Order: sequence, then C-alpha cells, then structure tokens
Amino acid sequence: MSEGASYAAAGVDIEAGDRAVELMKEWVAKATRPEVVGGLGGFAGLFDASALTAYRRPLLATSTDGVGTKVAIAQKMDRHDTIGFDLVGMVVDDLVVCGAEPLFMTDYICTGKVVPETIAQIVKGIAEACVEAGTALVGGETAEHPGLLEADEYDVAGAATGVVEADEVIGADRVRAGDVVVAMASSGLHSNGYSLVRHVFFDRAGWQLDREVPELGGTLGDTLLTPTRVYAKHCLELIQELNADEKPLHAMSHITGGGFAANLARVIPAELQVRIDRSTWTPAPIFGLVGELGSVPLLELEKTLNMGVGMVAVLDPAAADQAIAALAERDIPAWVCGEVSEGTGVELQGDYAS
Repeated sequence: MSEGASYAAAGVDIEAGDRAVELMKEWVAKATRPEVVGGLGGFAGLFDASALTAYRRPLLATSTDGVGTKVAIAQKMDRHDTIGFDLVGMVVDDLVVCGAEPLFMTDYICTGKVVPETIAQIVKGIAEACVEAGTALVGGETAEHPGLLEADEYDVAGAATGVVEADEVIGADRVRAGDVVVAMASSGLHSNGYSLVRHVFFDRAGWQLDREVPELGGTLGDTLLTPTRVYAKHCLELIQELNADEKPLHAMSHITGGGFAANLARVIPAELQVRIDRSTWTPAPIFGLVGELGSVPLLELEKTLNMGVGMVAVLDPAAADQAIAALAERDIPAWVCGEVSEGTGVELQGDYAS
C-alpha cells in the first residue's frame, strides 16, 4: 500500500516554520514599545491603547504596502536583511505625512519554501527598521506556498497603525500660496520603479548584479539593494518641533510610485500650483543610468522614480531654514526646491544640476 499523503509531502514544512519563529524572536524583541502587551506567538498582537485617553480627539491612521519587485534583487543576491527597511519605509512614511505617529506594525511573508535562516534575516531587517521608525512590530505571518512560488521566491507585505490628534492633522487644507517646498534626499531608488529598472539593466543592457560600475562606486547589485530611507521618526519630530505654536508646517508628501509630481499633487489644493526647480539638486548617478541605458525619456523617469527626493514638506517660508537645519541634525540632506502659487498642477522646471 502506498504511503498516505501528508502536509510535508505536499511541500509545507511546519517544523521549519517553527524554527523560523525561534530565530526571529531575538529581533522582534528589539522592535517594541512600552504599550506592547505579551510576546511573539499569540494569534494576535496586543497593544495597550489606554495612552490614547490623553488625546482630546485621537484619529487612528492606517497604511499597508509591500516592497514590489525589489525582492527579486534580494533573492538573486541571496541577501535578505535589508529588504525590511523597504517594507517599513513604504508603510510608516505614508502614515507620518498626515502627522500620525506610527504605533505598531505587522508583517506578512509568503514563500515557496520556508528556509528559517532566510525568514529570520527578513524579519531582522523589518525589526531594525521598526526601531528606527519608533514603531513596534507586534506580530506577523509566514506562509509556505509550494506550487505557487518557487522554493527560493518570497514576497513581503505589512500594515501599520498610527495616531494623530484631530486638530493637528496636516494636509492639503493647510497649504497656502507663498508656501515653499522642502525636499528631503532619498537614499537611492527606494522601493519603486523596479520593474522598469530591472528591464533596463537586465533585459536591455544585459548587465549582471556583480558588475562594478564606477559611477555608482561599487556593484550594480549593491546600489539596487540600497535600503529605503525611513523618515517617519525624523519627520514626526520635525512636525512636533515646528508646529508646537504657530503650525508653519502645512503638509508632507511621501515620494513613491508615480514619482515626484503625482505624489506632491495629492497634498496640494486644486486651486494652487507648485513649481519645482530641478536645478536645486543633482539626482544620484543610478537615475541617469536608467535613463541612458534604457533610452527612457525624462518625463517617464520622473513619473516612475523618485529622482533623489524621498519626502517633501510644504511649509511657511519663514520656517524653511529651521526645518532644513533640523533635518541636517538627523543626517537628512534637505533644501528648498519649489514654491506654491495661484494656479493649478505641479510642474517640474529647468534642468537638474550636474
């Protein structure tokens, strides 16, 4: 008689999943806050919400996202401890643009085959990024999907919840003509546009990840895997510092998929216009290489990639110098890149500085 079917024979290794949990516990324990109740292993993460009673009218904010096809680079390089920064950055930096403090996050990892060491490295990066963002990692899920994903393939996603006082929400309704736009430098491509980037470098140019590229100061793979800069904690501190009294910081925008103009337009009133001066900064070489090797038109680049700016603040011009100085203290290069005026739309003008 043939041996009976089993979950393991179908490709799911429960023991490997248990070992992955054991390996990740060390890192998850570091990504905590005083409000976290209990530890890893429960069916749900618990967070003590009694602190919210100190708010006059607390608004909960929530965001969810993934990393996109950047995970393909991590898999090819067999380096999995940085992709967590991309995940956390994509999620918590969406929360902070309304002024919300990210409180806690959960993650989801699905893979063709659970390799405990790989899963632990992914979670290590997520936990370290949560620490940098000031948010707690209260739980997650690792799922094994044989037949749907190859053994060495995985995808990651996450969700976070934050809180903001109702009368301290920032956004389009506060923006005024005469405001200036302060750009905050990205660390590189961040986690958007990788389908285009991979097509250009691998399909069109035929480059390999281990190719040394002098313009990049290292290998192509190292540059493509540069972790996303996590702005949340620094931006929250900036909001608290500037808006303690007169509230000169009016809006923020996270520059992700869709590029600079489309994301900035989301926080600009319909009756106002923003002119961005490209000459105020020089995009990192990786952006120019994508354009050159792929013959990608500038406007296509700009609606796909961040072009060197990962976050922007829209604020009263009198507060611009203070904001730039505060960001510099947090090792975030920042500069005035544009101005709000009467009109409609967001327009990038001039040429990038060389």
